[in-house]
Amino acid sequence: MPIARDITVPNVITILRIILAPIFVIYLIHEQVTSALVVFILAGISDGLDGLIARAFNQKSEMGAYLDPLADKLLLISAYVALAAKGFMPAWLTVIVISRDVLILLGVLILFLVKSGFTVKPLFLSKITTCFQIASVIVVLTMGQFFFSQLIYKYLYWATGIVTILSGLQYIRQWLGLMDEEGL
Repeated sequence: MPIARDITVPNVITILRIILAPIFVIYLIHEQVTSALVVFILAGISDGLDGLIARAFNQKSEMGAYLDPLADKLLLISAYVALAAKGFMPAWLTVIVISRDVLILLGVLILFLVKSGFTVKPLFLSKITTCFQIASVIVVLTMGQFFFSQLIYKYLYWATGIVTILSGLQYIRQWLGLMDEEGL
């Protein structure tokens, strides 16, 4: 029963984060921004918690290596689409975020199909990108509570867009190198 060993506490937490994504979107649809913010923060905490538990209690698993980034992408893509649809987030930034994530998923799929022994490892710039993307969502969700200058939002959106693009380009560079090693 090989699946049972992958049912770890971190993987259960990750699955709960996947469940939080549609709840977050439902709150946004109903313009319950504070509730959406709470759900988003809970999802963020669960992301840190599942990784911490996996490392501290040696509960890393192959399933978790795939589930965790998928849960992150589901939450962030849901957030960006919902926020852009409600007019809270610039559509161009949403397109950049989604394009990068689709690019990453396609790249991983292609490498998985053509390169044996390929493992998924996030790049350092990818972690920075995720932080900027999360910060952008939180800043937008707290727009009613804090009154920042419009320049703050503009600069944060541009910074998020730039690091997202750079991260996507870094993945492309890495994949081309891996494919070159295989002679593809």
